[in-house]
Amino acid sequence: MRNPLFDVVEKKYKRAAVLDFEIGDTVVVTIRIVEGDKERLQDFEGAVIARKGSGLDEMFTVRRLVGNEGVERIFPVHSPKIASIKSVRSGKIRRCKLYFLRDRVGKARKLRERRISAEARKAASDARAARAKVVAEAAEAVAAAKAGRGEPALASS
Repeated sequence: MRNPLFDVVEKKYKRAAVLDFEIGDTVVVTIRIVEGDKERLQDFEGAVIARKGSGLDEMFTVRRLVGNEGVERIFPVHSPKIASIKSVRSGKIRRCKLYFLRDRVGKARKLRERRISAEARKAASDARAARAKVVAEAAEAVAAAKAGRGEPALASS
């Protein structure tokens, strides 16, 4: 059983809007870099080859080529250092981990593109938003029911 305090902490640090990207997608991750008293933004574009964890512990791995060398970075999804995540292209894949791309060279390294119409993409986005709204309403209803029974509510500030 999970301690309810975890939910309070996760709610505080979780990003409100995380782009729904999948493994195989090409994404541009914009990172905030602080150097002394200055802050700048840096883009890292590449293919998402892995995604693991859940909640605040969720991470994703992005791989790109620099020169002729492969570079991979692992990002926490809910990190405050990530300014934005933008999906550029959707890849058509059949695996949940694309580690085999590390051994590929040339055209074998390319991922096939999954073509989605704008209407289908908007419908999927609307469905996700509706599902998130239902989950939030259910959480509020549970909190109200606990308050009605006299159970102590957790302080969320």
